[in-house]
Amino acid sequence: MSILPQEELVKKWESEQASLRQQVVEEDTEDWQRCPDFTGLERVGGVDLSFIKGDDVNACAQLVVLSYPDLELLYEDSQMVTLTAPYISGFLAFRETPYLLEALQRLETTQPSLLPQVVLVDGNGLFHYREFGLACHLGVLSGLPCIGVAKNLLQVQGVEKSEEHQSQIASLQKGGDSFPLTTNSGKVLGRALRSSDSSTKPVYVSVGHKISLDTALHLTHSCCRYRVPEPIRQADMRSREYLRVHFPTATDT
Repeated sequence: MSILPQEELVKKWESEQASLRQQVVEEDTEDWQRCPDFTGLERVGGVDLSFIKGDDVNACAQLVVLSYPDLELLYEDSQMVTLTAPYISGFLAFRETPYLLEALQRLETTQPSLLPQVVLVDGNGLFHYREFGLACHLGVLSGLPCIGVAKNLLQVQGVEKSEEHQSQIASLQKGGDSFPLTTNSGKVLGRALRSSDSSTKPVYVSVGHKISLDTALHLTHSCCRYRVPEPIRQADMRSREYLRVHFPTATDT
């Protein structure tokens, strides 16, 4: 029986993920990460892709760089891209990483002094089926510290939207409170974070690359004015606005 092209692609991607996974650094590597108030951290990046409704191929790839701790915009790059890889669950990074990486490389080439010292990614890092989500993929290929911040819970390795999970969410009393995302094997792959006092729905934080989970959690919370950390919120808003301006007859998602 012949192997379907998609099955061949999955095998290829699984092999690539496994190889890249070995390069992930799950600890703090930068001096600023070891300071309680992140002294030395001046630039925080955020990335996102926004699609036109009904079109899962053409998207706006967005990079923003904000000052830290003021979270004021220093740089933005909006670029329409055509995704060539198919969507296969668990392999989103192979569709999106190339274009986010290109945005970082453009910035490094044109204005290297504005290159972010850490990137917050709209997606997961180690909290992934094979512990190698979009934030890990982008981190390893860019060499930059990356944090995965997902808005929705990925149900993986025994972590699921159970009554216990809902009870844990209800126990988060204030902004900054969190609880671990623990697999069936007892491994902690991330944390659910109540990002602000006014938001009761958590975000899901996990290590991407070159940062510890505790530091990733602390930094993510410090970047939150609302539920979603400001670098990702700004990337999302600006990519949607780009689509509204350039494709006024279509509604983006």
